Amino acid sequence: MGKTKYVVVTGGVVSGLGKGVTASSIGVVLKACGLRVTSIKIDPYINTDAGTMSPFEHGEVFVLDDGGEVDLDLGNYERFLDITLTRDNNITTGKIYQSVIERERRGDYLGKTVQVVPHITTAIQDWIERVAQVSVDGSGESADVCVIELGGTVGDIESMPFIEALRQFQFRVGQENFCLVHVSLVPVLGVVGEQKTKPTQHSVRELRALGLMPNLLACRSAEPLEPSTREKLSQFCHVPVANVLNLHDVKNIWHIPLLLLEQCAHLSILKQFQIQPPEPQLQEWAHRAKGWDELTETVSIAMVGKYTGLSDSYLSVLKALQHASMACGRKLILEWVASSDLEDAAKQESPDLYNEAWAALKRADGVLVPGGFGDRGVEGKILAANYARTNRIPYLGICLGMQIAVIEYARNVLGYKDASSTEFDPASPHPCIVFMPEVSTTHMGGTMRLGARDTFFHATDCLSAKLYGAISSVSERHRHRYEVNPDMIGEFEAAGLQFVGRDESGRRMEILEIPSHPYFVAVQYHPEFKSRPGRPSPVFQGLILAASGQLQSHLISH
Repeated sequence: MGKTKYVVVTGGVVSGLGKGVTASSIGVVLKACGLRVTSIKIDPYINTDAGTMSPFEHGEVFVLDDGGEVDLDLGNYERFLDITLTRDNNITTGKIYQSVIERERRGDYLGKTVQVVPHITTAIQDWIERVAQVSVDGSGESADVCVIELGGTVGDIESMPFIEALRQFQFRVGQENFCLVHVSLVPVLGVVGEQKTKPTQHSVRELRALGLMPNLLACRSAEPLEPSTREKLSQFCHVPVANVLNLHDVKNIWHIPLLLLEQCAHLSILKQFQIQPPEPQLQEWAHRAKGWDELTETVSIAMVGKYTGLSDSYLSVLKALQHASMACGRKLILEWVASSDLEDAAKQESPDLYNEAWAALKRADGVLVPGGFGDRGVEGKILAANYARTNRIPYLGICLGMQIAVIEYARNVLGYKDASSTEFDPASPHPCIVFMPEVSTTHMGGTMRLGARDTFFHATDCLSAKLYGAISSVSERHRHRYEVNPDMIGEFEAAGLQFVGRDESGRRMEILEIPSHPYFVAVQYHPEFKSRPGRPSPVFQGLILAASGQLQSHLISH
């Protein structure tokens, strides 16, 4: 197609408007037009990556095949576009400054005063152009269109170098290869009941003052925009009426690409790029969005974690459950259970929360214990694993959730009442979870066992292998510092806990099962990161199948 085209998505008025979903949805519509699409997320924070940030601070940390710990929006890009990104697709202030300082120390700028303009801004532009050429769809060919999301809100002091870099970039690549979509809020004041355009007007004015002119407006609102509101926005924001898009609240986010398609967003973008577009093919996507809305039979899963106050902390797990539920024809009901509320201490301090947590756990059809760090709520997770195992309730443990299952088994089956992980009790006389020898004990960022690793099935007739399609190995993404103590494996297996998946050495445990249980599966890796709409993670699908009474019929038919 010639030169790469760039769609830049910025945000105004407030954060949390859904720029990531908007950017992903734009990519879906352009991909449906037959274009190859890649994505870049710019995060203006100084952290080198998202790896050391609390989920409460910034939502989940998404892990890529190459071990990159990145913003959760890259998870949206991968799921929506079905692509495989790299750590370089997430640009941060920390990465840019680090690369410029390294070049300065090397002498690349010898004799120059290194400044934000031009050195930092040029480094940003170079990074964008370099990453846009990397194939992300397995074809080996570079993308036709790169969708770039600028995190934060226009006017934030930390994003100024990126705004200036993008201002320069539009001239570097040419106006016919650059399209700016500005996401803004159109609120309704309760007393008046009128859609207010002034916040968007001010946001666009600030953007224009910084040298960037939006080609399209994507207006977030609770209800569809009135025609008069569109016209007013067009008039005051210097954007054609046809380019004022409305992204109102919908039943599920799979409707957003369809909203863009209905409003011919692809025509406006491709007109800017001077491309004659074919008709987008989104029939499968439309079928999925409609199908999710029409599900009636329910399946309930108890999510037992420590970050339940913020659903973005477990975003990929939630999406993987949705993908699996859709494939099984069930409407997902999620029971959020704060693991600390299951503990005996909560019974004394907060009896209402304690009773509510146990009631939620007991009314669920299945139990999921996701990954996490630190000792808060660990005893509650162990109680949840024990409840699922002894009551034959389908259980899926992920990362820490697998380690929890091992500790519970050591305590209540092997009889080691003081069994624990060295993460929580370094002096435990029965450490069934231990620190991995190759991991750094002094540095926290980027030092875990990260990225895609192969897991080999040691029993081809096991439940997990059947769910994966009777293959000998599977590649999944990891993020952990601790592992099952290899010296205790024989003892566990003799007592009925089978480690059916291991790494290439055979000494690192990856998948465990209890063959006598309807569905008790736990994995050291994070299967949620590779789950896709229409292609759910097998172990998540197994949980939903077991919880809805469909597992045996599925295994027979497949």
